[in-house]
Amino acid sequence: MIMNKMLFRRNLILMAVLLCASSMSMAMDKSKEMTKVTPVYGNPTETHAMKVPKQLQFCNQTIDLRRMDIRERFDRELMAMNYMHSATLQMIKRANRYFPIIEPILKANNVPDDMKYLCCIESGMNPKSVSSVGAAGLWQFMSSTAQEYGLQVNSDVDERYHIEKSTVAACQYLKDAYEIYKDWNLVAASYNAGKRRITQELEKQKVDNYFDLYLNEETSRYVFRILACKWVLEHLKDYGFHLNAEDLYQPIAYKTVIVNTAIPDWAAFAVEQGTTYKQLKEANLWIKGNVMLNKAGRLYEVKIPASDKALLFDEKKLKTHQPAWIYE
Repeated sequence: MIMNKMLFRRNLILMAVLLCASSMSMAMDKSKEMTKVTPVYGNPTETHAMKVPKQLQFCNQTIDLRRMDIRERFDRELMAMNYMHSATLQMIKRANRYFPIIEPILKANNVPDDMKYLCCIESGMNPKSVSSVGAAGLWQFMSSTAQEYGLQVNSDVDERYHIEKSTVAACQYLKDAYEIYKDWNLVAASYNAGKRRITQELEKQKVDNYFDLYLNEETSRYVFRILACKWVLEHLKDYGFHLNAEDLYQPIAYKTVIVNTAIPDWAAFAVEQGTTYKQLKEANLWIKGNVMLNKAGRLYEVKIPASDKALLFDEKKLKTHQPAWIYE
């Protein structure tokens, strides 16, 4: 009788152990199934290598990316563009506002449209941008170069911040460089390093193209950053950037007031024009202070918001400069 009771207890314990083991196995299997998640671009908990194309077009030239050193330099900048999400997203949003201004000026000056991506790399499409060495505006002109190309930089006015005028000046620089190199990749490199430096390095190294030049780190990366920027902005969906029309920064409608005299008080001028000093400054970043002497009687076109509604976000009147930027 005692033996039967002991046998019964042993069998009971054995069954309990088997049931426990079975439950643990099922839980582990379920856990494994839950971890089998299909990778999705945009998931901040996952990291993906970037798909590198075999070639791309830049300024009507085919860039072959099959050579390993060229491919890897491009890949580095492609990763930087894709994993600096906030900077890239903001640049795309700003481009919707400023590309429509820049593109016609490039075209009118016979500069390739792709040079707008140089502007993206220079300033992130931020017209207020100032570098650590003092380069300013969308095109990041130094003061001396700006004045060489016809922009005013003084105590009252800094036209490096004037979007239209600085773009015209940039076009002239780019065309001057093209007359020297006859190659837009070298032109872009010279925008970063200077024409003298690029010319000296071409002669010293006995090569005739950017991709074979051994340059400092910044200039060595510079053209590849432009190429990666162009590629990503033309293939946003492939790299997981999802934007709707309302995400893009909208153009602002302005009216123009001609000024050819001194302005003793820009704040008072703004009020007279039915706006505020803040809005006046935002629309005309080239105005430096609250006073403009204008002793030479120069003519300036001052932008004023076209109406009270010009600054209102209207979902019914959204403009999308590049339809391919919008995720459907």
